[in-house]
Amino acid sequence: MEWIKLLSSKRLGIEDATQVDEPGRSVFHKDCDRIVFSSSFRRLGKKTQVHPLAQNDHIHTRLTHSIEVASVGRSLGINIGEMIQDQLPSHITPSNIGQIVQASCLAHDIGNPPFGHAGEEAIKNWFRQPKTNTLLQDLEDHEKLDFSNFEGNAQGFRVVSQLEYYICEGGMRLTYASLAAMLKYPWTSRETTKVAKFSCFRSEEDILKKIAEQVGLKKIDEYRYCRHPLAFLTEAADDICYRILDLEDAHEMRILTFNEIIDVLKPLCIDDPNIEKVLNSSYMSNRRKMSYLRAKSIGVAIQEVAKVFVKNLSEILQGTSQNELISECNDEVRKPLDHAKSIARDRIFNHPRKIELEIGSYTTLGVLLETFCNAVREQVTGRKLSFRSERILSMMGVNAPKQGESLYYSYLRVMDYISGMTDSYATHMAKQIGGMAL
Repeated sequence: MEWIKLLSSKRLGIEDATQVDEPGRSVFHKDCDRIVFSSSFRRLGKKTQVHPLAQNDHIHTRLTHSIEVASVGRSLGINIGEMIQDQLPSHITPSNIGQIVQASCLAHDIGNPPFGHAGEEAIKNWFRQPKTNTLLQDLEDHEKLDFSNFEGNAQGFRVVSQLEYYICEGGMRLTYASLAAMLKYPWTSRETTKVAKFSCFRSEEDILKKIAEQVGLKKIDEYRYCRHPLAFLTEAADDICYRILDLEDAHEMRILTFNEIIDVLKPLCIDDPNIEKVLNSSYMSNRRKMSYLRAKSIGVAIQEVAKVFVKNLSEILQGTSQNELISECNDEVRKPLDHAKSIARDRIFNHPRKIELEIGSYTTLGVLLETFCNAVREQVTGRKLSFRSERILSMMGVNAPKQGESLYYSYLRVMDYISGMTDSYATHMAKQIGGMAL
């Protein structure tokens, strides 16, 4: 793979248009702006990161998480851009690399459904139930996989490439470089027989192929490609943030003590001459000390990940390296980050309140899916609509499918509608539909 193609500034949907930098605003910077000003990005402010429906204003949502990941990703991109400047095309600056990674990070969770990963699992589970067989029986086998293996990454790719702004005409019309960098799993749901995750539904297969050809992604199989090199940085920025910031949220939720978090993060700050002074200060609150630990830990992780990326760049460009960058870091960085991940798995993700709300998300999303999918099936197959189904479809407005339309694409519209909901709106609507609102 070659940088001259990998960093394409052409835009999906308007490939023939000339892209020109404006004063203080490059074509890649515009990608960031288009994502930030989208309604899908705005709704992330009411979607779960780790703790559903948290009342504490300091707890991360998908929005604050995405902004922070984008900040880390930009720093990673600029650092690496400076380190490999001599390998880049003459018109590409380190800041451009930072902007591409920043854009991909801003969009990396934009397709997540209500209740985060629990919502993903609830949707998959619902479509795998025997009672849904009649809903999916007329679909092709590879179409069924999009629903029974529903993936927020693939929904996010659909949002930016199809649904926002220019509907079905390039979506946000982002640059090919930014689109490729956000594809963490550049293959379709057909590959779920081999791997669990994917970044593209069948409906966007042609767009994936177009992006891969435009930026020169190495082809592995008919519907599978190697990652864009900058996708490794998007993944690393996300990993750094959730491993460290999940601990901060756990302290706010009183799941972990301050001393427990010091034990995890202090090894990352061992070279900081001020660390003992800060941690022993009687004038700083634990929240401020936590902020200091977090900032220093992230800084150390960025520097190490950048070194690992450059060290493995030859293999990455050849498509022979698919490992997470953090897994290749030195022990002084990798072990504390792995420790943080294991604590999150054992202590945070298994907290009773979190489990209770996640179980509730199955009921909420189950009510919505059953209601809208059955109404859509009635409409598309030409059955006489019940009054209830008519009212349900009216809620979808112009996005409601018409009689005779493809059942596959009609179900996709339902997924677009439901996955775009915030946690609170999904909960409210499920209560209304179930007659429990009063």
